[in-house]
Amino acid sequence: MMNVSAHPYDALTPDVILDAMEDAGFAVSGRLFALNSYENRVYQIGLDEGPPVIAKFYRPGRWTEEQVREEHEFTRELLEADIPVVAPLVMPSGDTLGKHGDFLFAAFDQRGGHAPDASITDTLYRLGQRLGQIHNIGALKPFQHRSTLSLMDGIEASNALLLEGNWIPKDLRPAWDSLIPDLLTHCRARIEDTGQVETLRLHGDCHAGNIICRDEQMLFVDLDDCRTGPAMQDMWLLLNGEDSERGAQLGELIEGYETFRDFNRRERHLIEPLRCYRQISHCAWLAKRWDDPAFPRFFPWFAQPRFWSDQVLSLREQLGALQAPSITLPGQY
Repeated sequence: MMNVSAHPYDALTPDVILDAMEDAGFAVSGRLFALNSYENRVYQIGLDEGPPVIAKFYRPGRWTEEQVREEHEFTRELLEADIPVVAPLVMPSGDTLGKHGDFLFAAFDQRGGHAPDASITDTLYRLGQRLGQIHNIGALKPFQHRSTLSLMDGIEASNALLLEGNWIPKDLRPAWDSLIPDLLTHCRARIEDTGQVETLRLHGDCHAGNIICRDEQMLFVDLDDCRTGPAMQDMWLLLNGEDSERGAQLGELIEGYETFRDFNRRERHLIEPLRCYRQISHCAWLAKRWDDPAFPRFFPWFAQPRFWSDQVLSLREQLGALQAPSITLPGQY
């Protein structure tokens, strides 16, 4: 792993960014525009000829070089299988991954569009088809270096980080501490209900914001969180609304998915444990990144007592969802 300063992006000045791109073989014009990104740093870089490119500078210390290369290899496997993804470019240097000082970086074509409307039946069916194709490629071989999604270990580790950092206000600790064991118990029960499931290489963070619709095509972007896990991890974030609505939406996703790949319907029991994992790990992510000046600026509410009282209420609702029957698919009783 790389040596990590308290603020790893302090050294990423405009001159460093442009020097890195020039070292990778790009003829940069000097035009540089920062884009919204928190975990990494992303910029639109103007070139002397042709359209600008998007450069992503990975947060030092988060991933090893081997892990980033596996992300790139997986994304390009998908592209070579004619699955519409925004894959890292092979740079003029001949590599998809650049190195400059402590920074690893990649370049991408600039692609515009809008997020899909997951309330539309046909859109869900088409998304399901694409996910089935992605997972067929993901199942061909395992990751050697990327992480594996571990629900229980992840919830417990994130909770420990929050407690050790004294992030939860003292007056809310009794409520928080009483909720976590119950959440863990019911998450384990749901996982047991699921039984044995296949794990494979996944997109890992497949929500509507990571899908771009343009010219009747849906492009999958940002595989920065690709990992090994169950197929449901790439599906549940596309669901919204009441249980009956989410059940119908999941049914459409599965119908499209199964035109390319079988789906284990028992994975529906994982939806609420996955939601619980995401909520607690998101809090832990903000806590881990709080020494990055960008985080207090963009997430000022994280340090406010109101945020934590809302989290307690949300976890109570999550406990209720875990105690209720799992989502029902159309035609299932």
